Amino acid sequence: MSLQAIAAAVARVKAAFTRRPEAGVHDDGPATARWVSASRVVVRNPDGLEVITDMPVELGGSGGQFTPGWLMRAGMASCAATSITLACASQGVALTALQVDVASRSDARGLLGMAGADGATVYAGPFDVVLRVSLSAAGATPEDLQALVQKCLGHSPVPCAMATATPFDLQVRIMDAAL
Repeated sequence: MSLQAIAAAVARVKAAFTRRPEAGVHDDGPATARWVSASRVVVRNPDGLEVITDMPVELGGSGGQFTPGWLMRAGMASCAATSITLACASQGVALTALQVDVASRSDARGLLGMAGADGATVYAGPFDVVLRVSLSAAGATPEDLQALVQKCLGHSPVPCAMATATPFDLQVRIMDAAL
């Protein structure tokens, strides 16, 4: 799809949501993860598309699949790139190149539930995340592109979820062992 077709699609959706704001609120498609064996897990979306995850060899995995942490970074990078593309298309910015890199640093002791020297459990999540955007667009100034990226990433779903304290509800259901 061309950037012009994307711009037209975004304009149609915005017009529909302007007429009926309640139409924008929806349940997101769930991700369902099922343990397969060892540390291998298959994650499926409602349409049946699957992603296999596994741990590195050092943690007992095969090392041949994506790790869940990498998928988190991939989701953030992909969501940011998509949001930037939509913003460029909507504003008539002739995007010529775009790359989004997401890096983070974590302490693997957190994943294992280990304590630090102070006796407190080590945090399992990343303790910093860096999102790097490299882009170019015909006829756009660096200042214009900087402002566009900052503005559109303020409403990019996955980066927003990482940057704010999204409410989290844990629900545990004990299943029959015969499943």
